[in-house]
Amino acid sequence: MTSVFDLFKIGIGPSSSHTVGPMVAARRFREALPARTARVTAELFGSLAWTGKGHGSNRAIALGLMGARPETLDPDDVPALVARLFIRRSIEVNGARIAFDPEADLIFDFDTLMPLHSNAMRFRALAEDGAVLDERIFYSVGGGFVVAEGEPREPEAVEVPHPFATASELLSACARTGLTIAGLQMANECALRPAEEVEERLDAILAAMFASIDRGLAQEGTLPGSLRVRRRAKAIRDQLEADRLANRRPPHEIMDWVSVFAMAVNEENAAGGRIVTAPTNGAAGIVPALLRYVRDICPDTTHAQLRDFLLTAAAVGALIKRNASISGAEVGCQGEVGSAAAMAAAGLACVLGASPEQIENAAEIAMEHHLGMTCDPIGGLVQIPCIERNAFGANKAIAAASLALRGDGVHLVSLDQVIETMRQTGADMQSKYKETSQGGLAVNVPEC
Repeated sequence: MTSVFDLFKIGIGPSSSHTVGPMVAARRFREALPARTARVTAELFGSLAWTGKGHGSNRAIALGLMGARPETLDPDDVPALVARLFIRRSIEVNGARIAFDPEADLIFDFDTLMPLHSNAMRFRALAEDGAVLDERIFYSVGGGFVVAEGEPREPEAVEVPHPFATASELLSACARTGLTIAGLQMANECALRPAEEVEERLDAILAAMFASIDRGLAQEGTLPGSLRVRRRAKAIRDQLEADRLANRRPPHEIMDWVSVFAMAVNEENAAGGRIVTAPTNGAAGIVPALLRYVRDICPDTTHAQLRDFLLTAAAVGALIKRNASISGAEVGCQGEVGSAAAMAAAGLACVLGASPEQIENAAEIAMEHHLGMTCDPIGGLVQIPCIERNAFGANKAIAAASLALRGDGVHLVSLDQVIETMRQTGADMQSKYKETSQGGLAVNVPEC
C-alpha cells in the first residue's frame, strides 16, 4: 500500500522531484560509498538537467552528499552548509575527506535521456587513480520518491486488512466493511505501525502545514531567482484583514482567503522553506489551504476530522500514484496540481459528511477539470505559474466537493476512468510541456 506518510512528507522547497528526491538519492549513495573512495561525481539528466538549477537540484545533491535529510534539515542552515562545501571542495564520510567540487564534479547533461524516467541522476565513486569503484543511477519519480536502477518502481507489497488498487475496489471495501474511506485507510496504516504513532505523525504533518501557511503570510520581499517575483501573500492577507475591520467584506472573501492560504505555502516552497510534500512540492499549497479552510471557516470542525481529511486524501493520492503519476516530469502539472486538487476535494467532502461515493465523485470532478494541464515553469523556477496555480486548484477543489455533496454519488464518469485518462494524456504530452521549461509560458514569457 501507499501510506499517508509516503504522500505527505515534511521537507524543504522548492521541488519534491528536483530537490527532495535528489537529496535523498545523494544521501543513499553516500551511505554505500566503498572504503577506498577518493572522489565523488554526480550527473543530472533530462528534466533534472533542464530545470535543475532553478529548482536547486545541484544544491540538494551537495547537501545529500554531506549527509543532510530533507525531513530534518533546517532551511536556515543551507547557505552556510553550501558555502562551507565551496570552500573545502570535499565532504566528510566516517571521518575521511572525499573530494567533491560542486563546480567541477556536478554535471548537467542536457542531451541524454535515461529510460525509466526523465528525472535521472548518476553518481560515481572514484579511487585515487580515477578508477570507478561504484556507479549508481537513481530516478526521482515524483513526490520525493526515489528508485535506484534495478529496483521495482513500487515498494514491496505489505499485507493490509483492506487492500485496494482502484477506486472501484475502494468503494467495494467500504460497502463490505461499513468503514469510511478514512477509517479504511487508518486500518491499513495500523498494519504498518501502532495507532498512536499514526496519530502523532498525522498531527506533525498538520502542524507543519499550518506553520508553512503562517510563515508565508508573514514574509515579504522577493523570491530567489532571476524572475525577482514579489511575495504577495502577506499583502493580500493585510488587505483582507483591513476589509474585515472596515466591514467592507466582498461576497468572494472566502475564495480570497483560500487563495492566499495556498499562495503562502507555495511562496515558502519557492523560497526553499519548510513545507509538506502534498503530494508534490509544486502542488504543496492546495491540501493545507483546504485544511485551514475547514479549521478556520467551516463551523465545528474537530481535530479528528482534520486527521480524517489527510487519511481520505491519501487514499485518493495512492490511487493516482499507482495507476497514473504524480510527477510533473512524467505527466505534466495535471499530475501535481490535478492530483492535489482531487485529494483535497476528497478530504473536504469527508469532513463535510459525504458518503464514500460522494467522496469519489468529488475527487473525480477535481481531477477531470485539470486534465491536460502542462508543467511549464518560467526559468525552471517553481513560481510562475505555480504559485497562483495552487490558489486556483484549491478553489476548484472546494467547487468539486460542493458539487459532489449536491448529488447522491451516482455519476457517469468514474475516478478510475479519469485517472486512466490522465495517464494516457501524460503519455501523449510532448516532453517540452513536462517540467523541462522548453515550452508553454517558459518560452513565451521572457525571464527578464
